[in-house]
Amino acid sequence: MSALRTVVVTAAVVGLGFLVALEFAARHYGVAGPVTNQVREVVYAPKSGGLLYASMALMMVVLSWRERFVALGAAIGVDLVFWAVRATFDIDTGGGHPFGNGALWAVLGCAVVAVTRREGAERVLLLKGAGLGLLLMTGRKTGDTWLFITAQTRPGVLDQFVATADQALGNPSWLVGRVVEATGPVGFNFLDFVYGQLPVAAVIAALYQLRHVAAERRFPRHHLVRTFLVIGLLGPAFYMIFPVVGPVFAYGTGTEHWADISLWAPDMPPTTPWAVATVWPQTLPPISVPHSMPFDAITPRNCMPSLHTAWATAIFLHTRQAPRLLRHAGTFWLAATLCATLGFGYHYGADLVAGVVFTLTIEAALRTYDHGWDRSGVRLVAYGTAVFTAFLLSYRWLPLQMAHHRWLAGPLLLLATGSVVYGYVRTTGAWARRIPTVTGRPEPQPELI
Repeated sequence: MSALRTVVVTAAVVGLGFLVALEFAARHYGVAGPVTNQVREVVYAPKSGGLLYASMALMMVVLSWRERFVALGAAIGVDLVFWAVRATFDIDTGGGHPFGNGALWAVLGCAVVAVTRREGAERVLLLKGAGLGLLLMTGRKTGDTWLFITAQTRPGVLDQFVATADQALGNPSWLVGRVVEATGPVGFNFLDFVYGQLPVAAVIAALYQLRHVAAERRFPRHHLVRTFLVIGLLGPAFYMIFPVVGPVFAYGTGTEHWADISLWAPDMPPTTPWAVATVWPQTLPPISVPHSMPFDAITPRNCMPSLHTAWATAIFLHTRQAPRLLRHAGTFWLAATLCATLGFGYHYGADLVAGVVFTLTIEAALRTYDHGWDRSGVRLVAYGTAVFTAFLLSYRWLPLQMAHHRWLAGPLLLLATGSVVYGYVRTTGAWARRIPTVTGRPEPQPELI
């Protein structure tokens, strides 16, 4: 068995084991896990029909144009049948979307066709496409389960530590929160749309990167979907290590975004009595000795690091060599996501800089693996890991010192983040200049700045 096949098989076994473990963990707390929720959407109304169709779009990169039209037509046809049955028998969708089952059926159908009707390289390519679509679908379910488990297993949160350390950055969540509040419904709804449609932006960028798969009969060496999946897999582990709920919940009422919490507990009243003080975003939190504080078993501890920032950063990186419109879209989505995460009170500034370093380190690791663990890449991964670790340790053990010496701590945080950015640009730029293609020209690297 080749080394590549060994890695693929190992990753598949580990991924399956991880899903099974999450399923059992969720069952332990009395809710369905990611596998059950995904299987249910074969028949029941899906939670996000748009995500299922986006996943099908990724799968279709391996198909010819004729096959794409057939798959899309089949998906729409199945959805129309489901819609007619539900309307005829007045079946309650339970808050799910009226469409999306057809997309899941189309992806599963392509997997069946690959096993029964294709052979050799064609079978492998079609299975890769179907697997890519299913991974995106299951990734969302896995993330939801992770967030639920963080709320159940981490009764104490470290928001006071992060809020105190965030004084070094000038409390950006309070500042941007007031700006968003001043813009009224227009600014709020605009940022809410951008924040919620981040997966759509990712699919658009990924479709551009994978546009030649059907013609070349192979996937590119590195693409956005791989980075997204690794971020989603590793990120929630740090939620267990560093549980933080965010300023809108720890220092506010949480009612501004109650719709998000109602997904976890629909019967819970829209109020959170657990906040240390109701001061966000009108009044800055006082500088005092931070303590771990108890919090409810509903709100996800999903702040450190900011994965929305991580994913938006990945989109930005992977659109740098795209056409101008897509480059501008990647820049816009990163800037708007940063504003939304701060302005909605979902994250502290400290979460954002940690999220940027987290993403660059993962990107560096994935690309270093592609380059045979190049020495410069290994150094970059080690350095990014060290900076990210230093951030977490300083937030936990030096928050008061950071708050009292903000004119030193704040620039140091930004300088450390900038040094990782510089190292990434320099290392990946050297790779692009050094690696020729069969034509002798430098190989395009869509993720380079």
